[in-house]
Amino acid sequence: MHRLKNRLFTASAGLAVCGLILTGCGAGQISQTANQGSAVNGNSANAKSIALRNVHLLAVQKGDFLQPGQTVPLVFVAANSSPDVNDKLVGITSDVGAVALTGDGAIPAGATLVVGSAMGQAEAMGNATPFAAEVTLSKPITNGLTYNFTFTFDKAGQVSVAVPISAGETPHQ
Repeated sequence: MHRLKNRLFTASAGLAVCGLILTGCGAGQISQTANQGSAVNGNSANAKSIALRNVHLLAVQKGDFLQPGQTVPLVFVAANSSPDVNDKLVGITSDVGAVALTGDGAIPAGATLVVGSAMGQAEAMGNATPFAAEVTLSKPITNGLTYNFTFTFDKAGQVSVAVPISAGETPHQ
């Protein structure tokens, strides 16, 4: 009987050591998807409980630059992760032009504000007047660069985002 207990103890200890060794083999490994960005055209930023996602200008560029005087939509989603604090987008500024906001910029607790429509982005629902942001360019801008925009929220404060230009859903050739 005593021998059986010793054998069971030895076998159990051996299995435990094997388990620790096998577990240790995966330590320090970097997964293939750990550093992948999301498959959206725009950039992202956070201001306290507000998460800005897929922020981009939506414009088809036909020449070297999008010219001053042209108006282009600013597309993004603002999600409020707070369980109980409502917030509101009160303004957006940029050094590339004046940003005009239309509609109600309220972002209720646990909800999102969808601005514009982009490939893969849900449309705003339930609003009689959808929220929109349009930039009237004061200087030329071009694809491949990013442009600074500062978002101001009533409760979350300010956050700056480097915003790219996206041509949107143009057919592939």
